Amino acid sequence: MSKKRIETKTSRTAEWMCLCRAISSLEKDYCYRSDDRVALSLLPNFLRLLIHLPFVGRLLLGVFAAKGIYEYVIARTKYIDGVFKQALSDQFSQIVLFGAGFDTRALRFQEEARQTKIFEMDAPPTLEAKLGQYQKRHLVIPPNVVFVPIDFDRESVALKLDQAGFKRDERSLFILEGVLEYLQPQSVDQTFQTIQELAAAGSEVVFDYIYASVLRYEHIYYGEKGVVESMAKAGEQWHFGIEKGEIVQFLSRYGFELRDHRDGRELEEMYFKDPSGRTVGKVNGTHCLARAVRAQAC
Repeated sequence: MSKKRIETKTSRTAEWMCLCRAISSLEKDYCYRSDDRVALSLLPNFLRLLIHLPFVGRLLLGVFAAKGIYEYVIARTKYIDGVFKQALSDQFSQIVLFGAGFDTRALRFQEEARQTKIFEMDAPPTLEAKLGQYQKRHLVIPPNVVFVPIDFDRESVALKLDQAGFKRDERSLFILEGVLEYLQPQSVDQTFQTIQELAAAGSEVVFDYIYASVLRYEHIYYGEKGVVESMAKAGEQWHFGIEKGEIVQFLSRYGFELRDHRDGRELEEMYFKDPSGRTVGKVNGTHCLARAVRAQAC
């Protein structure tokens, strides 16, 4: 079998998401601006200097990103930041990031997260690249952060987490940001079965997903055309989606109850309205965000 790119090299998607968040941290418009200055520090020096120039960041995104993807990344980051911070405020004992990539929340929220164990799981090349950048930029890794290298299609999430010190009887938050669409359907099923097994009562999961129709090239949503092909060209093809309107049924199979759900238009309402009520950004419509709670353990 031929190896996927992420098995041997850093994920291009993870690098691209880091670039998007870095560019967003420099935005003057409140709706577009995020606080991920750590992402900015992780970029190569030449690229960091380049995107400080007026309009260069947006120009790069306009050339290489599908319509509305930049806006979606900003909205997704802000949404999951909110869930992350709420879990810390609610004193969740553990947070698990599947496909962590260049996620910087453990550093950005380290003061609030001191009492919470954070497990970052991803393919070895991506984790190694991230750790290399942390070392190069003299960024101190908090002692409550554990890095867990894994191949989600071939290795056991439960075994890896158990070996890393995960405690099954404690309330946890599971984050799958930009993960599910890259997994084979059987791997998604196995992942959620594992989360069901690991999640104590009151645990939560937050994730994004694409509509199954996107994989059928139906071209229904804003920014959809060409986005699947661009992922395939990057060597990180999409394989999994959920049919529109079936998120509740999907979650119920794994013992979770839907707590919140946002599609592209709802994310626009949340994050891209200026004080006058005018929409200033249009979000790619292929993705949705879902947050769910584990009502009771088996």
